[in-house]
Amino acid sequence: MVAANNQRIDGLSQLTLQRYQLIEIIAYWEGRLTTNHLCKGFDIGRQQASRFINAYLSEIAPDNLIYDTQLRGYKPADDFRPRVTNGHIEEYLNLLRFNHNLVSKNNHVTLGLRDICSVTPPPRYIEPVVIRGIVRAITEKRRVEIEYLSFENPEPEIRVIAPHSLVESPLRWHVRAYCEKNKDYRDFVLSRFINKPDLIDSTINTLEYDNNWCTPMNIILQPDPRLKTHQKALVERDYDMSKGQLVIPTRLALVNYMLSSLGLDLFSVKSQPNFQQVSIKNLTEIQGVLSQRGLLRI
Repeated sequence: MVAANNQRIDGLSQLTLQRYQLIEIIAYWEGRLTTNHLCKGFDIGRQQASRFINAYLSEIAPDNLIYDTQLRGYKPADDFRPRVTNGHIEEYLNLLRFNHNLVSKNNHVTLGLRDICSVTPPPRYIEPVVIRGIVRAITEKRRVEIEYLSFENPEPEIRVIAPHSLVESPLRWHVRAYCEKNKDYRDFVLSRFINKPDLIDSTINTLEYDNNWCTPMNIILQPDPRLKTHQKALVERDYDMSKGQLVIPTRLALVNYMLSSLGLDLFSVKSQPNFQQVSIKNLTEIQGVLSQRGLLRI
């Protein structure tokens, strides 16, 4: 039965998979699924939504959902087992976050829990014409000439870059690109680009030649050693650590962004362990690799 279901899942279209994922996420985390969830989520009619729920039950997980007449909807079975999702809380929180951001201007939440408030930093302004040009250059693997603003120079500087990936950090968006001026792969803040980019020809400086991007790097977190025993246990629970540590896979090029998002520094610690709470267990290793690649920020 599992193998057959896996084959069916592999053959699903992206849209069908997304609908099945919404079914699982809402049912599992909120305890009640109705056709209205699919109607609002995908702008479809009630009959079509009903067909998708029935198809999910017949093709993917026949015993996952039970129709409850009192709830007037489906509830997860006691032995509910996610089949097209991972059953991780982040899947539900991401749905709430996405929906909240999408419709908050209209003050109308269409999916998921309504009582949600998001505390986030204000977004950096990115010119639409800039991001459209950058995305096209990434998709077509082309070089692009663009104007860039920096703190060092009051005047815009012309740069020719070959972008290959967009990077989201907690405070702003970057583009990872080969810079022909520096003859190396660099990160550029998207809000610092101005005016319409000029797409040029194709590039040979593609993602696979970006060594720092292609080098995997683990950041291993542990409770701050200065904490008391019960405090360490609490931090381990907060981060769902295993054997007193949490391994965060990332790319070498993104290590500094990841550490910054955690409020950690490679060269100093906060004076009060209660404020820092976690520390970098493999600090020496990370410093050594970054130093070898010339990425150590002092």
